[in-house]
Amino acid sequence: MASKSTDKKAAHAPQTAAKKPTATSKQKTVQTAATLGKRMTSVAADRVYSSLHIAVQGRIATITLNRPERLNAINDEMPGEIRQAVELANADDRVHVIVLRGAGDAFCAGYDLKHYAEGDPTNVITQPMPWDPMIDYKFMKRNTEDFMSLWRSYKPTIARVHGYAAAGGSDIASCCDFIVMEDKARIGYMPVRVWGCPSPAMWVYRLGAMRAKRMMLTGDLIDGKQAFEWGLATEVAPLAALDAVVQELAERMAGVPKNQLMMNKLVINQAIDAMGLEQTQMFANVFDGITRHSPEGLWFKRYAQTYGFAAAVEWRDSGRPLPEPGPGDFGDAFMEPPAPDARSVWSRDVSGKRVAKSIKKDKNKSKKKSKRKATKSD
Repeated sequence: MASKSTDKKAAHAPQTAAKKPTATSKQKTVQTAATLGKRMTSVAADRVYSSLHIAVQGRIATITLNRPERLNAINDEMPGEIRQAVELANADDRVHVIVLRGAGDAFCAGYDLKHYAEGDPTNVITQPMPWDPMIDYKFMKRNTEDFMSLWRSYKPTIARVHGYAAAGGSDIASCCDFIVMEDKARIGYMPVRVWGCPSPAMWVYRLGAMRAKRMMLTGDLIDGKQAFEWGLATEVAPLAALDAVVQELAERMAGVPKNQLMMNKLVINQAIDAMGLEQTQMFANVFDGITRHSPEGLWFKRYAQTYGFAAAVEWRDSGRPLPEPGPGDFGDAFMEPPAPDARSVWSRDVSGKRVAKSIKKDKNKSKKKSKRKATKSD
């Protein structure tokens, strides 16, 4: 603490006139302001993450989910990497619009149940009993917030959906501003039948109460044409024309100044927020954890661990009544072996397409080899 005499001296000391900024200090001020105001000017076209990659062409950034061998199924890294890629595109001054797509045969087939249901050795998704709902909530809410980075992005986001946007894949698509679908693509959240509640909870805001119930109380998938009729999909097109339709929409918005896009998107988003989106998501994330730790949820995981996730999903999606073991019952009475090669209809459809594609590739290879042989013999 300063003494009184020191305070008096300070009080009577002549005040030094403020220095006028020199040319050098003015230059420094301008440089600092420019640095603070400067936006990121580029995203490396070859920027690669473990589960996706991002590239920029003109005013459009394209984020590609890149786990085609697993139909772009969601793993531990993907949610956070989606958020990082969106933030990167938002920081890039060239970018006006973000397109999200999937590599290979599908947009995204949901959470990787081979890892989370059949595996999960660390008990991340299903905890040992007694379980802590808030540990589960933190994990799923983080994923939800990562997916919602698409919704909260200052720049408009378009989901280009082909093949399937199933389960968690529909979570990702529904968090985008626009969904442009292949006419034969399928979208829906099958785990509402057992072992899931869609954590972003966007269905009611996108479809209204009645149609949201139609999706959430059946677990059915709908195709691109029906999604368009219901207003879930912005546009629908055959696969061959899908890229052109997405590009047309993206370019139409890309011509608008970024600040205009940002202001108008914020106006619309706040209206959805005012409807109670945050509270809805809180319930959905808590309930999602409960579905995986209920007697039915524990039975489903046990069945997947015993017979494989494909067999468990086949039962879940078949329409057959699902077991309701009840408190304290681990479902021993419902562990009969599945039929050989049990696989859900949608999974069989995707697998069939992949097999057909593989056979076609093999045929093309054999044709090329035979042509080479014929050329050599000539």
